[in-house]
Amino acid sequence: MTSTSQVQPEGRKARPEHLSHVIFIAAAAAMGGFLFGYDSAVINGAVVAIRDRFDVGSEALAQVIAAALIGCAIGAATAGRIADRIGRIRVMQIAAVLFTASALGSALPFALWDLAMWRVIGGIAIGMASVIAPAYIAEVSPSAYRGRLASFQQAAIVTGIAVSQLVNWGVLNLADGQQRGRIGGLEAWQWMLGIMVIPAVLYGLLSFVIPESPRYLISAGRREEARKVLRDVEGKDVNLDTRVAEIEHNMHHEQKPTFKDLLGGKFLFLPIVWIGIGLSVFQQLVGINVIFYYSSSLWQSVGINPASSFFYAFETSIVNIIGTVIAMVLVDRIGRKPLALIGSVGMAISLGLAAWAFSYKTGAGDAVSLPSLQGTVALFAANFFVLFFALSWGVVVWVLLGEMFPGRIRAAALGVAASAQWLANWLITVTFPSLSDWNLSGAYIIYTVFAVLSIPFILKWVPETKGKALEEMG
Repeated sequence: MTSTSQVQPEGRKARPEHLSHVIFIAAAAAMGGFLFGYDSAVINGAVVAIRDRFDVGSEALAQVIAAALIGCAIGAATAGRIADRIGRIRVMQIAAVLFTASALGSALPFALWDLAMWRVIGGIAIGMASVIAPAYIAEVSPSAYRGRLASFQQAAIVTGIAVSQLVNWGVLNLADGQQRGRIGGLEAWQWMLGIMVIPAVLYGLLSFVIPESPRYLISAGRREEARKVLRDVEGKDVNLDTRVAEIEHNMHHEQKPTFKDLLGGKFLFLPIVWIGIGLSVFQQLVGINVIFYYSSSLWQSVGINPASSFFYAFETSIVNIIGTVIAMVLVDRIGRKPLALIGSVGMAISLGLAAWAFSYKTGAGDAVSLPSLQGTVALFAANFFVLFFALSWGVVVWVLLGEMFPGRIRAAALGVAASAQWLANWLITVTFPSLSDWNLSGAYIIYTVFAVLSIPFILKWVPETKGKALEEMG
């Protein structure tokens, strides 16, 4: 009998007595997600200043912005293997050091290539955090609450995005509205990038006060420590001998995951690995990160003044948080697949409306505009797109990636899926400036097509993991 018999989702009286402790642990681990969101979005406020400071064109600028995503793919691909060797907590601590170094280096670059290098280092940290947080949270969470606790990762990401926009706005005001205005000897954009050192250090400190994953502890022969963690996170009523034996039984039938373990059949990877890759790729190919990397410059490109564009970027982040909260409430109630389907339909409609609105763009360079009706539709469509993404794919993909893989390949498969996500993110990021110069409406039509294609993908291939123990994933 698995631990699912201990707590039924509908039985409020069976709630684990140490749930508050588990919530703290999940929130601390998700601090990596906060840094993920912050580091990903903070560059939005510095784009124009970096272009002017280093005198580069849009293509070179896009490469610098996207440089972090190459690091993300590297970090995601290696985090699982490292975590299986030295533990989940040690990976968090390595990521915290890299985040700190990236924040300081990005704030004080002496050349464009130097800035790009520090962004790659920050990207490695993001990639590691993107893999280790959902895996760790899934391993320490009671099954009846695992979906909501795993949602902390996405909640932290969207909070990081919103805080980065708020910090950018505050720094910009201190610099009299100038991204290159000087504050204490540094330009405003340097402060925007450097302030990340504060949450990076906090992440590192929190990693010293949360327990190691019981699964890793058992794999390292530290059974008594694993028993203590299990008692703390699942309550005194859990049969510790049964739970430890259950985990050991599954681990004895596993081998250390390697890339080779993911291979199978004529299509290279095992089917479940392809599903994970598909989830990751679709999450990015709908164009969500265009909103967060380029939103300020995007709204300026359709005639909205710079001050207002920063406001719209922050407002979009608030919508993102609202959608994520909705997902956290619903993910364990209605399931992963229904949420994903709702999101896909909503995103397809919203993106289609945005494509229609942007087709009315007139002018070129600094003299561009949208008619009043189309401008209003574009703003509402962008916000509804973010809302539907946040209440569905933003949360569901991270929950599924932490749950859906069999234990014997979980870390390695999660790493491959997360790497695919970052590569797709990179592709969208580097192509958007050229696509928008070619045809902004056409770019959104492409994103609409991917949102539509995600619907049959969910219906046919994505498994429902609601209410299942990790040991049931086979």
